[in-house]
Amino acid sequence: MNVLHYLKFCLFHVVGLLAAAALYAGGDTIALSLLGVVLFYVIGDLLGGDDLSTPTLHHPAILTGQLWLALPLLVLTVGAAMDSFIAGRYATPIQLGAAVLLTGLMIGMIGTITAHELVHRTREPASLLIGRWLLAFSFDTGFAIEHVYGHHRYVSTGEDPATAPRGRSVYWHIVCSTVRGNISAWKLERKRLERRGHRQYSRHNMVIRGHLMSVLLLAAAWYWGGAAATLFFAVCALWGKALLEVVNYMEHYGLMRNPAKPVQPRHSWNTNKRLSSWTMFNLTRHSHHHARAGVPYHDLHPYPDAPQMIGGYLSTILVALVPPLWRHLMAPRLMAWDQHLANDEERQLAARFGGD
Repeated sequence: MNVLHYLKFCLFHVVGLLAAAALYAGGDTIALSLLGVVLFYVIGDLLGGDDLSTPTLHHPAILTGQLWLALPLLVLTVGAAMDSFIAGRYATPIQLGAAVLLTGLMIGMIGTITAHELVHRTREPASLLIGRWLLAFSFDTGFAIEHVYGHHRYVSTGEDPATAPRGRSVYWHIVCSTVRGNISAWKLERKRLERRGHRQYSRHNMVIRGHLMSVLLLAAAWYWGGAAATLFFAVCALWGKALLEVVNYMEHYGLMRNPAKPVQPRHSWNTNKRLSSWTMFNLTRHSHHHARAGVPYHDLHPYPDAPQMIGGYLSTILVALVPPLWRHLMAPRLMAWDQHLANDEERQLAARFGGD
């Protein structure tokens, strides 16, 4: 049984390989594959129930290796999409649209989810470098700075770009969080450079170096397929970035705290859906992650008493994209949080910062 706890995270790679195969095949296979991925997660989480286990795993190198494999897998997946686009295997607008949606979804899942775990490992240069390259595919290497040093400090406060107040639309949040997040990353990096005695505009600036990584990927797309292929890649990358902000939206929507007080499990939305947990390196256990950010993904606890999302991750993403449905389903959850988990100060803060 202990071996299965290592193998279950390989479902992540299986999903990526199947998506890459579909993207390379082109044609109507793309739309069918996209539908298959959606149904796999929605129905799988619905039928699979919750995973509340926290086994002790004694070979962390294997678990880290599973994370590192995300980079070649993402290169393969995006490469398959690019090759099919250049070869004309997306012949209709529906096929092209499905290819963009599926490629961007894989950039978000294979790239951002894995990078989220890796960029927290600030004392592991190899993991940090791989994480930054994964983020470069969504033009978001600044996430490695803002998320670790900004978001985790200010989560569930008005100072956090990624925390959406009650009433905000997910589409407005994508814009707000992207702009404010990049500004925050720049300010954090500027302060770091000042402490170390480096100039702001220099080779030491991690924000500039990160954007150059994304520029290098755009240059590779241009070399491979010209302007059209570059535009195709850019649209897929931006969709992958937008998905990150949708996830930020649903992980912290409407929850507030005093920034002077420690982060508690009640300050993040959590889910323990089995399939989402296994295929997303326990990103689902977000409440424990914010309470103790240094804990590796395989040691995160389920915290079933933390505020719970509507469903698994992809299910909740789909609901968030329909604002009236989102508000309808989140209203009772926010009311329950107010009544049973929040203190008086937090209820007042939630009311004050809501409705933008």
